Amino acid sequence: MKREDTNFSMAELDRIIEMAWEDRTTFDAIKFQFNLSEADVKVLMKKELKFSSYKLWRERVEHCKTKHLSKRIEGIDRFKSSSQRSISNNRISKR
Repeated sequence: MKREDTNFSMAELDRIIEMAWEDRTTFDAIKFQFNLSEADVKVLMKKELKFSSYKLWRERVEHCKTKHLSKRIEGIDRFKSSSQRSISNNRISKR
C-alpha cells in the first residue's frame, strides 16, 4: 500500500517530517506508526520540503548510522533519548 498518496492531517504530516529529521528515529519506527516505507518517506520529504532542505536531509540521512536499524550500534533499541524525561520535567521548558 502506497501511503504517500493518502492524505495526512497537518499534525500527522508534521510528525512524520519531525521523525524523519530526528537522528535516533529509525525508518522502521516511521513504518510502524504511519505505514510508510523508507522510499515513501523520501518521496514525502521531497514533496513537502524546499529543495535545498531536502538535499540537506538526504545528505544527513545517508551518513547517519542510527537512522537505519541494520547500521545501528548494538544496544540502541529505543526511539527516544534516555535524557528526554528529565528535559520534559524541566521548569524552564514549561514557561
